[in-house]
Amino acid sequence: MTEPEPGGSDYWDARYASIGDQNVSWFQPEPTTSLELIGHVATAGASVVDVGGGASRLVDHLLAAGYRDLTVVDLSAEALRASRERVGDAPVTWVAADLRHWQPARAFDVWHDRAAFHFLTATDDQDRYWQLVRETVPPGGHVVIATFALDGPESCSGLPVARYSSAGLATAMGAGFTVVETCPEVHRTPGGGSQSFTWVVAERV
Repeated sequence: MTEPEPGGSDYWDARYASIGDQNVSWFQPEPTTSLELIGHVATAGASVVDVGGGASRLVDHLLAAGYRDLTVVDLSAEALRASRERVGDAPVTWVAADLRHWQPARAFDVWHDRAAFHFLTATDDQDRYWQLVRETVPPGGHVVIATFALDGPESCSGLPVARYSSAGLATAMGAGFTVVETCPEVHRTPGGGSQSFTWVVAERV
């Protein structure tokens, strides 16, 4: 049997199927920092896209807070299936896509990404990511993004990652963004470990 391509959709589907969505290292029963930072820049009337959202509980909490224009994008159909089963017929658009090739047909007020961007280690992929954000988030909209910090893990789920300081992440964004807030976070994994994250909130200008 052929092994799934590292980092591809089959790779992530197999990982979720084998260990379950609550046992991946990034699992949070309540994504407190994400909710707080989104709340700082958007009301419940805003449109929010959660890229790399997969099986995250963020969509559950946003729905509970009254948000009704939500989109979740992930490479893994298995992860999205887990979320769909939890929230049922709630007003959420589910998109199984590779961010490097995704072409959304609409704009969003808030682009949220907790730990998807840092899996992009090639410069061309990183540049494409921020071009996609510029095309998708209009002026006045916001990006809420987290990556592993400089003292965070060098890899995750068997894949290398790029680590950032808040200044480094702001530089990676390039033109078209103004940073309005930064903060660190230490995430406690289901296995009892700790991971350092860097959060940046930026306005699209």
